[in-house]
Amino acid sequence: MARSDLLPSVAAFLRRDHGHFIDGRAVAGAGRGIDIVDPSNGETIARVAAAGAAEVDAAVAAAQRAFDGDWARTAPAQRALCLLRLADLIEAHGDELAQLETLQSGKLLGLARGFEVAQAAAFLRHYAGAATRLHGETIAPSLPSFQGERYTAFTRREPVGVVAGIVPWNFSILIAVWKFASALATGCTCVIKPSEFTPLTLLRIAELALDAGIAPGAFNVVCGDGDSGRALCAHPHIAKISFTGSPATGLAVGRAALDGRLVRTTLELGGKNPVAFLPDVPVERAVAGIMEAGFLHQGQICAAGERFFVHRSRIDAVLEALAATLDGLAVGDPMDPATQFGPLANRPHRDKIAALFAQARGDGTRIVCGGEVLDRPGFYVAPTALQVERADAALLQHETFGPVGTFLAYDDEDDLPALLNGTPYGLAASVWTQDLSRALRLVPQVRAGTVWVNMHTFLDPAVPFGGVKQSGIGREFGAAFIDDYTELKSVMIRY
Repeated sequence: MARSDLLPSVAAFLRRDHGHFIDGRAVAGAGRGIDIVDPSNGETIARVAAAGAAEVDAAVAAAQRAFDGDWARTAPAQRALCLLRLADLIEAHGDELAQLETLQSGKLLGLARGFEVAQAAAFLRHYAGAATRLHGETIAPSLPSFQGERYTAFTRREPVGVVAGIVPWNFSILIAVWKFASALATGCTCVIKPSEFTPLTLLRIAELALDAGIAPGAFNVVCGDGDSGRALCAHPHIAKISFTGSPATGLAVGRAALDGRLVRTTLELGGKNPVAFLPDVPVERAVAGIMEAGFLHQGQICAAGERFFVHRSRIDAVLEALAATLDGLAVGDPMDPATQFGPLANRPHRDKIAALFAQARGDGTRIVCGGEVLDRPGFYVAPTALQVERADAALLQHETFGPVGTFLAYDDEDDLPALLNGTPYGLAASVWTQDLSRALRLVPQVRAGTVWVNMHTFLDPAVPFGGVKQSGIGREFGAAFIDDYTELKSVMIRY
């Protein structure tokens, strides 16, 4: 059913036949169709063709030609200028992209416009600056001189080649930017596969990239499900894989990348992120911190807090205030500016969260609030807080990726390091206190790629992001990404 609140450009885009974007043009694709569903009502809004071997081969071949040709001949400053133009175009088309993102993912429209689109432009500008900072170093070798000869050496950074980027459904614009901008800034080319649930925004951005001057073939998009992603990652001309998604799939990607080809990988695999409130945090500040850490975008953020540790002297008051806050959220259509809490992004994920609710009821977990699927069209669940009594409770171990916070009371601050580190994951964590000294003493004891103090989920393009343990390997953005997208070549000279 057509919506009356759509921009004309969005309505027109949805009516198009969608397939892939290969070698600078839209390609209809011959694969089976995948329905793109609006999570707010369960209705199909578009169809996208799934990539088969032919489309994957064509996209990788186009990327290889660009890597050897036009994009290879593009000077670093010109690559930077292209990324800056794309940032400007994303901002100029921000309302259009935000509507598309909300329609396909259920993200609140204000969050899509004010955060995802805005941050995509900010990150692109960061990567543009990196394009002209691919530095080597000069080295004085210690080789002996036998007949008066001398030696010098230097290193240079060279792009690895064609990059495959696999993008999840929760932030289809922003996470795609991390991957294709990393590749393009360093002189690589790329083939990006968005999630089968949320491909529309990336197809539109690929068109904008061409308008920005990015060479045809340097930035390609193939749509499809896991089969398409596996075909892309297994392609013999892929030099690097950047994957964001579930730990199980990420481990499979990593094994495949090492099997016979030693393909570089960056794997960001989510986690079961802990949030610790020291006893000096006032109740109202703790509740605000819980909402920030755990319930933004319905908790569908890889770095979102899922395990909450509150001192026993505070936990009853915190949970009472949190329940009132969650129960008071305006649940509804994410296109409505008045909505505070939208749907989950897709039906399978809604069903996964529903199973978790059943598990909680079955094992006697205290459901503080929520814990139910909402009886309305679309994929809505109630924002939920659970309380467990043991640190080894199953609900503290497995990633939820939804609006479910699990709470455990603690008695002694000395127990916090073991509690915070008590899962196989290590993506992110946060510590909340009014005493910075206590926080800074705790930070080195937390095994996580990012530790926030008195904040959670905030990312900045200058600060590297990635996990430890089963939360992945490698880092996104900052300056650290350059190592993962370039080869270090040593040059030695005798004269």
